[in-house]
Amino acid sequence: MKFAKPYEDLREFIAALDEHGKLYRIHREINKDTELQPLVRWQFRGLPEESRRGFLFDNVTDGKKHKYNCRVLVGGLAGSEAIYCLGLRCQPDEVADRWLYAMDHPIAPIIVSEGICQEEVHKGEELLARNGLLEFAVPMSTPGFDNGPYITAGHWITKDPETGKRNVGNYRGLIKGPTLSGLMSGTPQDLSSHWEKCRKLGKPLEVAIVVGTVPAVSYCATQKVPPDVDEIALAGGLTGQPIKLVKCQTVDIEVPATAEIVLEGIIATNYMEEEGPYGESMGYVDPRTLSTMFELRCVTHRKDPIWVSIISQVTPSESSKIKAMGMSTLVRRFIVGKGYECVRDVHMIEPLVNLRPYVAVSLKKRNDEDPWGVMQAVLDYGDRVGKMIVAVDEDINVKDPIAVTWAITHRSQPHKDIKIVGDRPFGATPIGMVATHPSSRYDNCESSLLIDATRKADFPPLSLPKKEFMVRAREIWEELGLPKLEPQEPWHGYLMGLWPEDLEKEAELAAQSEHEKVWEKLRQTRVQVGEGETLKSMRSKWGKSHTGRSE
Repeated sequence: MKFAKPYEDLREFIAALDEHGKLYRIHREINKDTELQPLVRWQFRGLPEESRRGFLFDNVTDGKKHKYNCRVLVGGLAGSEAIYCLGLRCQPDEVADRWLYAMDHPIAPIIVSEGICQEEVHKGEELLARNGLLEFAVPMSTPGFDNGPYITAGHWITKDPETGKRNVGNYRGLIKGPTLSGLMSGTPQDLSSHWEKCRKLGKPLEVAIVVGTVPAVSYCATQKVPPDVDEIALAGGLTGQPIKLVKCQTVDIEVPATAEIVLEGIIATNYMEEEGPYGESMGYVDPRTLSTMFELRCVTHRKDPIWVSIISQVTPSESSKIKAMGMSTLVRRFIVGKGYECVRDVHMIEPLVNLRPYVAVSLKKRNDEDPWGVMQAVLDYGDRVGKMIVAVDEDINVKDPIAVTWAITHRSQPHKDIKIVGDRPFGATPIGMVATHPSSRYDNCESSLLIDATRKADFPPLSLPKKEFMVRAREIWEELGLPKLEPQEPWHGYLMGLWPEDLEKEAELAAQSEHEKVWEKLRQTRVQVGEGETLKSMRSKWGKSHTGRSE
């Protein structure tokens, strides 16, 4: 596989965003607690995806008019598909192959003796003198509901205390003071497993939080990959070159050498605290949860550091886009590994739904059992994927929710093509947060809806002009200087099995303007209406003799 030269650091990527017209540089004073995230949010609620950009703020304050000596990047990692692809220096149709290649060809990182991420080192008395976590302009994510600023683009690096295996994951954490932060890590996560092992050993878990690094590392940190996969090596596979790491100052962990900011410390295993409210990626506010606690021991950063924040909450968002670009490929890889090479594409519906709950899979089915096997494989993937799964034929664009709905309405029969799988874990929906509330009328369990929206018979052609006529018409459209077209699938008619040869010949004659020949042929089909016959009875007789059915 061919790779463009990967970025050396986040700043080189920011320069590329600027060069490609994908960055706003905001010099106006911005309040990080009330204005910053809402400003970026507007492009997700008021602009088409192709118009989204990253935002780099260089004049950040808070409600007390404290001015921060760091810049803030929001929307710059995956504000859109175009931004994400720029991060990998590839085209949109190359992303899936990049991920598949990286999973099969990870490249181990290399250790270097020094890194620019340690241009400044604050530990001991210097740590508090520089305000620790409060040195950085960490923005509020959901002003009006969140109860403080959260780390949202922190890549938490830990090691298994038994095997030494590294894990890199992206988790949120509420800033609770100069040296304290919460950490919300789900129980299936590798970091939580490391915490459990350290808890049994009676010691804290060492951790390094990386904020602001090369895009590939961020893209891997936000993906759920098998436990035996090293996210740093995976990032090397995505870029075609090993990631350079440097040893931390106070913990036995290595971090990307060109990172903007590294927060070194421990995750306590002897106490926890409540955290929240926080606007979750499912699109609803989680009022409260019990979280582990991070204790800061050392800060290292570049001069004039850049804090990175991911915009999450209601989708579409940067959080959903950064996951979506790789996750669908990983799910497809898993399904194919189960023996379903018939799968063509997998897509997780993003707007409002938040990816995991609504999955559409296209396939070239070999038999009527394939759709059900494929949908079960989606459920087996885990990671809360699949509250509603729809299997469609390969001619359906799974990236278009309207097209998926079209398949459901036109190619399935609810009484035979729907299955409900019960006793499922709660996924990324608000029901899990409210099911046990005294006023709730929900059951304290989840279920999944499986819909086979594939064809079970040959269909007549799609009623759009054949491809050659639409192609010619587009040439004329452009010749006339009419508005630029953005074709939406399907944009031409095609065969689906039920199309007799005589009808094909009639269509060919009509396209040649030989209409008289068609008229003559149709006159030969004339039948007399008998006494007492009705439209319904006549059409019923005709239907039985021609199609085997009656109206």
